[in-house]
Amino acid sequence: MAKPAFDILRALAIASQALGFIVIITLETLLGDAARAWQGVTLALMVVAALGIALARLYRRNKRRKQQVAHQHDE
Repeated sequence: MAKPAFDILRALAIASQALGFIVIITLETLLGDAARAWQGVTLALMVVAALGIALARLYRRNKRRKQQVAHQHDE
């Protein structure tokens, strides 16, 4: 089975990481040293988003495998 040309989860992962880095840089620019705590929160949110996306990809892959196995047993 061919992979789709556009993977929404991959695009979401890239966008969330890019947005996180933009927020971190913006906080540093605007707040200076006072931004450290907010940058930590932003980094934690980036990690949570990445883990959530990884779990969604794993769920999709396992679901697809189960469908393929069920289809093979039907033949």
